[in-house]
Amino acid sequence: MSGELTPFASMVPALVSEARRRRLTLGVIFALIAIAALVTGVLWPKKYEASTTILAQESSIISPLMEGAATATANKNRASIARDVIFSRKVMSEILVQGGWMATHPSPLEQDRLIEGIKSRTKVQTASDNLITISYFDSEPRRAYEVTRQFAHLFISESLASKQRESRDAYEFINSQVEAYRKKLTDAEDKLKAYRAANDEARPGSETDTNARISQLRGQIETARMDVMERRSQEASLAAQLTGESEVNTVQTAGGVYETQMAELQGQLDKLLLTYTEEYPDVVRIRHQMQDLRQQMAQDDQRKAAAQLAGTPMTLDSRVQFNPAYQQIKTQLASTRASTAAASARLSVSEAMLQTELQRSNRIANSENVTAELTRDYNVNRDVYQDLLKRRENARVSMNLDAEQRGLTFLVQNPAVMPLTPSGLRFMHFSLAGIALSLAIPVGLLFCLVRLDPRVRSVDRLEQATGLAVLAAIPFYPTPRDRRRDRFHNTLLLITVMGVAAIYLAMFWLRLKQ
Repeated sequence: MSGELTPFASMVPALVSEARRRRLTLGVIFALIAIAALVTGVLWPKKYEASTTILAQESSIISPLMEGAATATANKNRASIARDVIFSRKVMSEILVQGGWMATHPSPLEQDRLIEGIKSRTKVQTASDNLITISYFDSEPRRAYEVTRQFAHLFISESLASKQRESRDAYEFINSQVEAYRKKLTDAEDKLKAYRAANDEARPGSETDTNARISQLRGQIETARMDVMERRSQEASLAAQLTGESEVNTVQTAGGVYETQMAELQGQLDKLLLTYTEEYPDVVRIRHQMQDLRQQMAQDDQRKAAAQLAGTPMTLDSRVQFNPAYQQIKTQLASTRASTAAASARLSVSEAMLQTELQRSNRIANSENVTAELTRDYNVNRDVYQDLLKRRENARVSMNLDAEQRGLTFLVQNPAVMPLTPSGLRFMHFSLAGIALSLAIPVGLLFCLVRLDPRVRSVDRLEQATGLAVLAAIPFYPTPRDRRRDRFHNTLLLITVMGVAAIYLAMFWLRLKQ
């Protein structure tokens, strides 16, 4: 079919024919592409890349020893903000000096352009949150090495300085809070002391003492009431007993007494005479007593007779004998009444004291709200102050650790080295690519020309296109002029190819000598 593609085998004669006809053009294209690639390789800026790896340690040997007493600065965030630290204005300004860009005294605008260029040539990568790789490429190997090494040094120094600033700022902030809460605690304590000094009921333990005193007084009142009731009952009982007793037992005159005594002495004498004689001492004594008693009776009779004759009134000479039971009951009654009065007095005093304590309890209850509020403020400020004191000491230890770099958390795992060979596309790559393209492009152009050219170039193509058989074909016979022109073109093509080869060999030799 006419629409089918021509097989490559049938295109070979046409390709060879067109290559012979256009060999000079193909040679020029070959030379131009090869020379352009060579020039590009020569002018292409060299790319020397240096890199360094920094290990951000998550823990150190001192961390478990200081656990609970100091807080280490977090490292994971350090790795994540490495780019911000490296590309900060301060670091980039020092990189400009280290890289020699500031030797020409660039303007601020030029400095910004240089910084943007350095940033575009710098790559920061993080691996596993704690491994930081900084790479930088430049056209000069020495500057690439110096800049990369300076990046690592500045990153570590800035990170350590940031840690020190962070711990110092934390300590200063906590210390300021400690001072503020110390003042608040002192003010709260002074207010509480002043209120307690002005109000006795607001002192600590007043409510407990008052409640205990009230309970004690109530117990005393109950005891006193029971005592009063008991004593009044005893008083009523004694009064009832007293009404049933007579105060006086018997009433005797003086003569009756003498006669009673005389009868008693006579009885004793009679009893002694039954046993003893008249000379017995007791008998003699009793007789003397009886004689004395008769004399007293005679004198009493004479006194009464003289008084009657003279008409002088005389007192009743009698002897009253009181009832001892009556006297005992009366004494007990008086004692009971005194005890009852004392118990009643104690009851009244206890009730008065109870009322006083109840009034004091009311005053304590009224001042309890104020005291509770002042105490709550004091306790809150005290708890916060004590917690801040502990935190300040922890912050002080952390600040000292960072200041002395005891907890160093950054280590240069792989230091930067001087790059000896450029990275990326080099002269060899451009030269090889130039040779390959200088061969591939002319062949491709030739193939497209043969493939897309509508002219019939072979007998087979003509037969396929017309469907007729070709009887004969007239070959091309070059003239002497054509032969001279072909020899000139061949020579020129050979010179072009040899020239390109010589240029390539010369450039390779120069590169090897460098």
